[in-house]
Amino acid sequence: MNETSVTTSESTRAFRTARDLLLAHREDLDTACSEFSPPVLDTFNWAADWFDALATEQPTVTALHLVTAGGPEGLTDTKLTYAELSERSHQVAGWLWEQGVRSGDRVLLVLGNVVALWELMLACIRLGAVLIPATTLLSRADLADRVERGQARVVVAATVDTPTFGTVADECLKVAVDLSDGHGEAEGWLPYALTYEHATLAEVAGESAPVTRADDPLLLYFTSGTTAQPKLVAHTHASYPVGHLSTMYWIGLQPGDVHLNISSSGWAKHAWSCFFAPFNAGATALVLGLPRFDAQSLLTVLATRGVTTFCAPPTVWRMLVQQDLTAWNPPVRELLAAGEPLNAEVIEQVRAAWGSTVRDGFGQTETTAQVGNAPGQPVKAGSMGRPLPGYSIVLVDPVTGEIGDDGEICVEMSPRPVGVMTGYAGDTDLSSEAMRGGVYHTGDVASRDRDGYLTYVGRSDDVFKASDYRISPFELESVLVEHPAVAEAAVVPSPDPVRAAVPKAFVTLASGHEPTRETALDIMRHTRENLAAYKRVRLLEFVGGDGLPKTISGKIRRVELRDAQAQRGPGGAGEWADEDLLG
Repeated sequence: MNETSVTTSESTRAFRTARDLLLAHREDLDTACSEFSPPVLDTFNWAADWFDALATEQPTVTALHLVTAGGPEGLTDTKLTYAELSERSHQVAGWLWEQGVRSGDRVLLVLGNVVALWELMLACIRLGAVLIPATTLLSRADLADRVERGQARVVVAATVDTPTFGTVADECLKVAVDLSDGHGEAEGWLPYALTYEHATLAEVAGESAPVTRADDPLLLYFTSGTTAQPKLVAHTHASYPVGHLSTMYWIGLQPGDVHLNISSSGWAKHAWSCFFAPFNAGATALVLGLPRFDAQSLLTVLATRGVTTFCAPPTVWRMLVQQDLTAWNPPVRELLAAGEPLNAEVIEQVRAAWGSTVRDGFGQTETTAQVGNAPGQPVKAGSMGRPLPGYSIVLVDPVTGEIGDDGEICVEMSPRPVGVMTGYAGDTDLSSEAMRGGVYHTGDVASRDRDGYLTYVGRSDDVFKASDYRISPFELESVLVEHPAVAEAAVVPSPDPVRAAVPKAFVTLASGHEPTRETALDIMRHTRENLAAYKRVRLLEFVGGDGLPKTISGKIRRVELRDAQAQRGPGGAGEWADEDLLG
């Protein structure tokens, strides 16, 4: 960290210089990577130093455009300009200050896509309070864990969700947001409505108003827990606000864009693309606040709300391609996918319908966007692209530790990228393990071609060996979803006395297909024709009910399927074997 103090205006200029360089080279990845240098900051407060600067420069530009249920076409629009959102967050910060909230206090935010979430995030940044965003889908036990491990002092939730807490937050300052849905006030909770027309932070705090350092804690994110208990990831006033310049670059955002990102609140991707990245660009964050996902409503918004850039997880893309995309003509310039790798078949279906290529990207809660198919760059089938500005990526052999063209995706830490977490809060051993050997270990495996493009193989925990061959579940799943009967698939190892393990596919069927022997036969025939013999799916099981097990954030939990299959072994009820079907 620079030893010389940086004034607010200097912080703003330094941030703008770094941002503008990326905007100037938005279709020249090599130049952007070679010339980009993150601003060196001492004191920095993104809400005051950047968002307020934009509010002054472009006060009437829409910052937040929220689409909710209702209205003549089933949708209602709420818009706040940069100036309006800035003013509201000053009021909310002033009110929180009067309730005793100070720098370093941890604030658990359990809110969906409602305006108050953006107001509160900006307000807490101003205060130097530490944000703990959380999904509204958490159980009481989950909330108790967040309050305890997160050491929350303040809890904010929608009135309708306050009963879920029970007594787990009784030692906290509790604030309830009334969504005007008839639930009224919550007993023991302060109404968020008190923040309206309140004095600003500057008016109530005066010279006591906090000054935040760039390396002060800002965010604590619980991971989705695909293979273990959720970890608590710590970020600073620089690592996410400044770090997400790489995310802005990958998306291809420009000032004046309208960016729609499909992500549930409470997860890091929401902060990536519904908050920091679009506001870093001076763009509009367009957000859906619908009670449940609806492909028709999403396509309507894409076609009628001026969306220029659109990002969605693979689950949403797989749902969209089940619609007749040719019936829609959205004016979208950039199409993106993140969260998990997107299958090539889905990308091709979108390209055939809309003439645009969905660009994949890679990052984690622990980082910002590390790797991506950047704007203007050739897209290779199956590849997630190349390292983005600010990141140097090496592939480390998990056994030998040697760097090569195959191995675990690791981020070089010298110099330390601004977007990498400070560590896992409350767990120094886990933090040290993740940062061992002078690199940050992502736990994901990839291969690199001679042009520097990375292709995702899978989580290191998910990759397995069959007959001494390494099997990537994602590669097999990509072939499976090419079959018209397959909506989603997950591949895990099944114990085998000869091969040690064989690939088994758990399949969710697309609408109009039945879990019959004929369907299983056709899917198995498809995999046999499109996979090398050693990669062949040997066992198949149809999944009904709620489908494949997933985390709250929607990622498939292969670990549950893997553990269950290891205990059960082959030959269970409802299982189809390749050799029985095809001989």
